[in-house]
Amino acid sequence: MLEKTWVGAVSYLNTKPLIYGFEQGEMANEVHLVLDYPAQLAARMNKGELDAALVPIAAMDSIRNAHIFSSYCIGANGPVASVCLFSPVPMDDIEYIYLDYQSRSSVALLKILLRQYWKKEVQFLDAAEGYIEKISGTTAGLIIGDRAFEHLGRFPFIFDLASAWKNYTGLPFVFAAWITNKPLSESFITAFNNTIALGFEHLDTIIAQQEYAYYDLRKYYFDNISYTLDARKHEAIALFRKYLKTL
Repeated sequence: MLEKTWVGAVSYLNTKPLIYGFEQGEMANEVHLVLDYPAQLAARMNKGELDAALVPIAAMDSIRNAHIFSSYCIGANGPVASVCLFSPVPMDDIEYIYLDYQSRSSVALLKILLRQYWKKEVQFLDAAEGYIEKISGTTAGLIIGDRAFEHLGRFPFIFDLASAWKNYTGLPFVFAAWITNKPLSESFITAFNNTIALGFEHLDTIIAQQEYAYYDLRKYYFDNISYTLDARKHEAIALFRKYLKTL
């Protein structure tokens, strides 16, 4: 282990409650928090640069000896609002889809749903900066994270991926979980979970700090995102990883 425990996460709206305690609580002196893109977090764990990270489930198999250690995650038990396929036309008429370059889990989930749930074949397009402006005609686009909120009223057809997964499987969905590939003591894990809990005790503060105009963050944190990693979510993770192997 490094002198401090190096922990990686992303700086999206949905992670704010999870990282609040590491920036404000007692564990701030024990943990060095690193903010990076999801794909980079997995790569940095393999290089030994991070002891733990909030990693997309789709990236777990790319990390040697990866296992989930915390009782918190980023999940949804219905509409998540921030991971959606935006389209000018109904699902049956979509021919092309731009894939958001920021999330492996969301891209994999979309591909699974298209094949298993919607029974739909399309041509995938690699998305670069500015791809959202190219969503038109029979071309749809996957938009995730904070940017998705900005476009909720822009397109006539919006397909929420977490909601579609729930309709198809009856299970919640887990986008990311706290993962390590190193031994962590039980005392550290307990302190880690207690530190995360601080964020949920200060949600009003977190919401006030964002001053976000595009979406009701109280609804997002309380209704859309489900942060507790329970047995049903573990079941969902196992099923999702099984589907991943078929892609």
